[in-house]
Amino acid sequence: MNRLAGASSPYLQQHADNPVDWYPWGEEALERARAEGRPILLSIGYSACHWCHVMAHESFEDPATAEVMNRRYVNIKVDREERPDLDRIYQNAHMLLAQRPGGWPLTVFLTPDQVPFFAGTYFPNTPRHGLPSFVDLLNRVADFLAEHPEEIRRQNDSLQQALTRIYNPEGGSIPALSVVDKARAELAQSFDAEHGGFGDAPKFPHPASLDWLAWHAARHGDGESRRMLDATLDAMAAGGLFDQVGGGFCRYSVDTRWMIPHFEKMLYDNGPLLGLYAERGARGDARSRRVAEQTVAWLEREMRDASGAFCSSLDADSEGEEGRFYVWDPETVESLLTAEEWAVAARVWGLQGPPNFEGRWHLHEVVPPDIVADALEIAPEEAAARLDRARERLLEAREQRVRPHRDDKLLAGWNALMITGLARAARALDRPDWLVLAQDAMAAVRRLHWHDGRLYASYREGASSAMPRACLDDYAALLEATLALLETEWDSELLDWAVTLAGALMEDFHDDAGGGFFYTARDHETLIQRPKVYSDDAMAAGNGIAAQCLIRLGHLLAEPRYLEAAEGTLANAGPMIEQAPMGHMSLLVALDMHYHAPPLVVLRGQGEVLADARRTIAAADGAARVFPVPDDARDLPDALAGKAPREGGPRAWLCRGLHCEPPVDDPATLAARLAAGE
Repeated sequence: MNRLAGASSPYLQQHADNPVDWYPWGEEALERARAEGRPILLSIGYSACHWCHVMAHESFEDPATAEVMNRRYVNIKVDREERPDLDRIYQNAHMLLAQRPGGWPLTVFLTPDQVPFFAGTYFPNTPRHGLPSFVDLLNRVADFLAEHPEEIRRQNDSLQQALTRIYNPEGGSIPALSVVDKARAELAQSFDAEHGGFGDAPKFPHPASLDWLAWHAARHGDGESRRMLDATLDAMAAGGLFDQVGGGFCRYSVDTRWMIPHFEKMLYDNGPLLGLYAERGARGDARSRRVAEQTVAWLEREMRDASGAFCSSLDADSEGEEGRFYVWDPETVESLLTAEEWAVAARVWGLQGPPNFEGRWHLHEVVPPDIVADALEIAPEEAAARLDRARERLLEAREQRVRPHRDDKLLAGWNALMITGLARAARALDRPDWLVLAQDAMAAVRRLHWHDGRLYASYREGASSAMPRACLDDYAALLEATLALLETEWDSELLDWAVTLAGALMEDFHDDAGGGFFYTARDHETLIQRPKVYSDDAMAAGNGIAAQCLIRLGHLLAEPRYLEAAEGTLANAGPMIEQAPMGHMSLLVALDMHYHAPPLVVLRGQGEVLADARRTIAAADGAARVFPVPDDARDLPDALAGKAPREGGPRAWLCRGLHCEPPVDDPATLAARLAAGE
């Protein structure tokens, strides 16, 4: 066993018995590289990554390859989920060096001072696909560094300057709101009208873009945004990206039709998607409601830890094959179902047609259930019921298979995304049991990840290594989750927690000179860059979420400092937003909130009265933020303490920005004001 045996990361532990002399990232490895003048081989991946497994089997488990690595390099293995700070820096370095996007496994060669001079992703053990063998590459890269140190030094200087320009924008002014129209036009241009989603294969959900569409449709009544959103949600729910049997979404589709996914399931995708589907289900869409219910069932069944928090991911592979756990053959399916169930399932899922994944069938809707119902001359409700029973039977059978590996580390930021999704879903579909799941997860995150005024990114029971520090995205996502819980059910202690998180953002991450928030805290480990990141990727940017939350909290508590920080973020990111608005959708929501503060309603009342009033308000304005504060709430801040309840019914304060109107005692009157935009 090498040094990775005691690591907190399951991914690092997967490499603990490699013949490679691996180090985790840390001072011991970096000091050895400096002392011996050796280059560093940095390998970044994660436990659910299929091609990470392939490279490990081909190269890192091979003694001959390990001999070259150990002789010529200091070898460092990093879990990108635990150390997104390192992954972010070196992915951008890869893009600059290789002139193409990166991915995982990320393979980066560093000088002893941690500056990258060559980078790639997967390398095979023998020359193929236009790539050299990994051993040949190892020798050629080490030889080149030894023979051309001055050339590498000049390249490193240029690379550092380029990274500094990327990560430290000069900023400008807050963009005009017209940039939103440009973003919407770009989205419409890239929208796949036939199959839903945006762009070509591989096709990702991009929750930040979907959230913006939902926001813009609710806030401005934009029917085209609603159409693009609904078409995409429909297509993903019908496709193989969604696990038709067990619920939950895979990471992305390898084709434009959402039919065949990359089979890993990540917590961070499923949280935002859960909220979107539940809110659409609340508008009457039965399939979206079912998708939300199946996703929560998957979450409870396969992802929930004993602590109440949720594990990180499920592997794409089982028994050495990608997707093996999820695919079927028609004979097996038919043997598990009744004749009536088979008649529907076979047609809906295309089990009488050709296979779609390596000789087997990955389930997706080939024919909509309503059309199958017409063909079989049965009611649509009967077809849906038969399909539901088929799912139950297949799930029961699938549970007997060898399961994919579960990465059971608990990530603060990813749990926060799921807490937000559960709170949104509980509120939309009136599911108090889902709210309990969200509250339990929040309690676990606070208990396991918060120590001595600092948030830590990752926790794993029994790990002997130190927990990595949390980054901006973790803090921002946790603040968003706290506000989502407060909108669902008031808790004065949670409001204090929101203020604590906002204070940590301001103290540890805010750029007081230039505006915006750095990705790492002031006292974070010194790396070759301290990035400031504004663009969304698979997750919404921490700066975008922080700006949204600070605007919401600033309006709720009448705290100008929060609003000023959000404005500074929009100004510092301004030129980047104007240049590429579609890449900054989370900041565009904050920009809209800055120019046109959405209605904020503080409700005072008790029990079901609050719930009824909240439903009335939601029907009048889907973008309104409603905080239901019960009559017996104590320790309220000054901005809320003056909003006193009354006997006999609810009382509501409608606020826009920092201006609150006189209280309203009739929810219908308040709803009318909201609908009229008064």
